Amino acid sequence: MSSLRAFDLPAHFKLKEPSLRFGSPDDSNVDTNPLRGLIRHGPYSKTWIAGVPDQIRIAMIGQKSMMDRMRGLIADFETTIRPRDGAAYRPDYPGMSRGFGVHPVASGTSSEIVLPDRLTEDVLRAEKPYVVLADALQRAITQLHATRMDFDVVFIGIDAVWEPAFYERVEEDFNLHDYLKAIGASLGISVQLIRSDKALDYHCRASVMWRLAIALYTKAGGVPWVLDEIAPDTAFIGIDYAMRRSNDDGPKFAIACAQVFDAEGSGLEFIAYEADNVRVYGDNPYLSHAQMFKIIARSLTIYQRKHNGGLPKRVLVHKNTEFRDQEIDGCLDALSSVEAVELVQVQEDTGWRGYRVDRKGKIAGYPVARGTLMPLGSHEALLWSRGDLPEVTLRGGGFYKEGKGIPSPLLITRHAGRGDFQDLCRDTLGLTKMDWNNDGPYDGMPVTLNYAGRLAQIVKRMPELKPHPYPVRLFM
Repeated sequence: MSSLRAFDLPAHFKLKEPSLRFGSPDDSNVDTNPLRGLIRHGPYSKTWIAGVPDQIRIAMIGQKSMMDRMRGLIADFETTIRPRDGAAYRPDYPGMSRGFGVHPVASGTSSEIVLPDRLTEDVLRAEKPYVVLADALQRAITQLHATRMDFDVVFIGIDAVWEPAFYERVEEDFNLHDYLKAIGASLGISVQLIRSDKALDYHCRASVMWRLAIALYTKAGGVPWVLDEIAPDTAFIGIDYAMRRSNDDGPKFAIACAQVFDAEGSGLEFIAYEADNVRVYGDNPYLSHAQMFKIIARSLTIYQRKHNGGLPKRVLVHKNTEFRDQEIDGCLDALSSVEAVELVQVQEDTGWRGYRVDRKGKIAGYPVARGTLMPLGSHEALLWSRGDLPEVTLRGGGFYKEGKGIPSPLLITRHAGRGDFQDLCRDTLGLTKMDWNNDGPYDGMPVTLNYAGRLAQIVKRMPELKPHPYPVRLFM
C-alpha cells in the first residue's frame, strides 16, 4: 500500500535554465543572460549575408520639439549608459555599434514629417480626440511611404499630453498603439512609437536604450538571439483569437492568428484571417475542423517556404484555451505528414502558488526557482516560468525579476502528442526567453502566445487582411 496521503503532491524538480545562442563563430557563443550574450558575442544574425545593414536609417514623425528630442535619442544609441534599475541582471548599455555591430542614423529631411504645433490644441478640443490624432498620424505615415527606400524604421513621437486620444473603448474599441502598428504594417513599414513619458523621460536610460536597440535591430531585419538546445527541424506555432466588431449591428467575429518560427530563429511570420461562424463558449472562441485545418496548413506553408519545401519533423502548437475535439482533428489532419505533433494548452492564471522553505523549515528569502516543474499527471504539470534565477546575475546571488510577490506557475496541459513531456516543458520554458521586444531575462508566457496575442489585437484593427504571411517585425 502506498504511504502517500490524499493531500500529498508529487515530487518536483528543476529544469535547467535554457541557454541562448548568439553570433560569434565558436561553440562558446551561448549565455543564459541575453544582454550579456549580446555584449560578448554579438547578435545571432551578424554574419548573415542578407543581414542588417551597417547603418539603420531612421525616419521621424513628430512635432518640432519632439523631433529635436528624437534626434538626441538617436545620438544616445552610441552612448555607454550605466543602469539605475536591475543592475544585478542588466549590464551597462554599451552603445549599439559595440553591442550589435550596426549604427543608427537619421535618414534625413526627405524622411521627416513635422506635425504642426496646433495639433495638440486640435486633439484636446475635439469631441473625438482619437479621431483627430489618428487621422494626422495616418496621413504622415502614408506620406512617408513615398520615400520608403530611404529609411528602415520610422520613429513616431507621441506626446504624453495627447493621452485622451490614446484609447476609446465604448464606440470604436480604439487603441492608438495598435492602430499605428496596423497602418504601418499595411504599408510594409516598421514603426517605433517614442512616447515622451516613457522612451524619453523614463529614469533608467540603460533599460530604455537596451529595449530600443533590440527592437530597432529586429525591426531592421535582424535576429538578436535564438534558443541553443532546440532540436533541429522543429516548428513552433502559437494561436490566439481576437473578437472584431462587424460594420453593422450583427455579432462580432473572430480574427484567428497563428505565428510561426523555427529553431534557427528564421521564418518568424504570422497569418491571420477573419473566421465566420465561430463558436463561442463563455468568452472564448473556438474554431471548427475546417477553420483550424486552414490556419495550421497555412502555418506549415510558412515553414516550408523558408526550408526549400521541407517539412518539420516536430511541430509544437501552443494555445491558451483548451483544444476542443474539432480543433484537435483539424490540427492533426493538417499536420498528417509531420512525424511528431504536440498540442499544448498554456494557462497563466491558475490559482496555484508555491513558496520555498529552507532546511530549517523557514520561508526562504527568494521565491520558488524559475524552471521548477511539478507533474500533476502524465500530460499535465505546473511550470514556474517566473521565480528565482541566479543563472543570469552579473555578480552572483539570487535574482527575482518581478521583485516582489509570490509567482504563480503556468499550467501545461497536453491535448495531443506522445513525446517526452519534460522536453515539451523545457521547450516551453525556453520560449519565454524569445521576446525580441524586451530587455528582460524572460517573460511569464512563451513567445508563441505572447506574440500571437499581441498580433491578434493589432490585426483586428487592420482595414483589410490580405491572404499572405506578414513578418512579425512589422507589428513589434
